[in-house]
Amino acid sequence: MVMKSEEKRTLAYFCPHCRQLVAAERTVFELSAAPMELPCPCGHSQLRVECLGSRYRLTVPCLLCGGEHTVECGGDDFLRQRALAFSCAASGLDCCYVGEEGPVFAAARRLEEAVDRLDQRREEGQFLDELVMKEVLEELRDIAKGGGVSCMCGSKEWRLQINYSSVDVICAACGAAIRIPAATASDIDDICCKQAILLKRKKDTP
Repeated sequence: MVMKSEEKRTLAYFCPHCRQLVAAERTVFELSAAPMELPCPCGHSQLRVECLGSRYRLTVPCLLCGGEHTVECGGDDFLRQRALAFSCAASGLDCCYVGEEGPVFAAARRLEEAVDRLDQRREEGQFLDELVMKEVLEELRDIAKGGGVSCMCGSKEWRLQINYSSVDVICAACGAAIRIPAATASDIDDICCKQAILLKRKKDTP
């Protein structure tokens, strides 16, 4: 894989201690040459990135659960996708973004909006936003009615796991799953654009 050293990636996360957005731009060469850290100015958290040959490993401080998440990503996706999102399993919300500057900052703004609402409504209801969850579930049902939910294993049997701010669609045969965010109006727009949902196990993902 040949990449130009001047090509750049923007990385962003929210510090769980001071709650501010931490973002920086790094060249592909910097990201590939050696492990790097992106510390928060408050000094209490840092994002760590390590190149493992054809994959990248990230250790991400999480604003949502207060812990850290370790995730891995294929090198092509990490270096070429417009925006990659890594999520917190406990909350269903994103905790880190990597990609082009514009899409990364747009995603970070949406996450900030969702976190603000989470703080305001955590004790008020079953879901982060009752209306958004209702609309997302209705869109999922419409897709399902048209036979649009399937799995790469060949099964069309699936189940839903409804979380506080997301919905997991899970294959009943092999356990492959996809998480559908259900936190903001943008999530409604995203699901409205889908006519089909294909479930993939990790080993089926390129």
